Amino acid sequence: MKTILLTGFEAFGNTPVNPAEQVARRLDGESIDGVRIVSRIIPNTFFVCIETVKEALNETGAEDVVMMGEFGGRATITVERIAQNYNDSTRYGLKDNAGVTLQGEPTAPDGPYAYESTLPMVEAMREGGIPADISDAAGTFCCNHLFYGILHHLTVTQSSVRAGWVHLPHLPEVAALEGNLGAPSMSVETASHGLRLALAALIMHPQDIDLPISGRLQV
Repeated sequence: MKTILLTGFEAFGNTPVNPAEQVARRLDGESIDGVRIVSRIIPNTFFVCIETVKEALNETGAEDVVMMGEFGGRATITVERIAQNYNDSTRYGLKDNAGVTLQGEPTAPDGPYAYESTLPMVEAMREGGIPADISDAAGTFCCNHLFYGILHHLTVTQSSVRAGWVHLPHLPEVAALEGNLGAPSMSVETASHGLRLALAALIMHPQDIDLPISGRLQV
C-alpha cells in the first residue's frame, strides 16, 4: 500500500499544545483513497528534526511527506510555497526544545538560498469549506528549518518524494491563554478535516494544478 508520511511538531515555546501534533495523531493509520497515512511526532529541535524525518522516510518508504507546524496569529490553514536557507529564532525570543537559538545561520551551508514546493492542496480545502490560503513566509524558526532541510535532502539525493509544509492556527485552548487573547483559532476537528481534504488532493494529482489561485495572507 502506498504511504504518505505526515509529521507534526511537538509543543514548543509558549505553545503548550501544538495543533500539528494533535492532527498528526488523529490521522495516523487512516486510509485515504487507498493510501495509508503514517504519522510521526517530531522534536522541535534544530537539525535533530531533519534527521528524524529523514529516518521516518527511510523507515516508511513514503512516496510523499507533508510536514505540519503551528503559526499563531493566522486564521487559516496555510500551505507554504517557499523554504529559505536562513534561521533566526532570536527574532521570536524563542529557543528550540534543546535550549538552542540560531541567528543568521543557514540550515545547509552548501545549499541554495531557497526551495519552492508546490502541492495541490489549497483549492481542495476551500471547496470543502475549510479556510485555507497559500503562504510564501514560513518564518525563520524550526518549521522553516525542517521544511528547507527536507527539501534540500530530497534534492541532493535526487529523490522522487514530494514534500510540503502546512501551518495550522492555534487550537482554541491555546488562543484562550492570556498572552494570546484575540488570536484566531481552529479546532483539531476542523484542522483534521482540512488535512484529509488536502491529502486527498495530493493523492489525486501527481503534480500541482497549474491554475491561478487567489491569496490574501499578508504575514
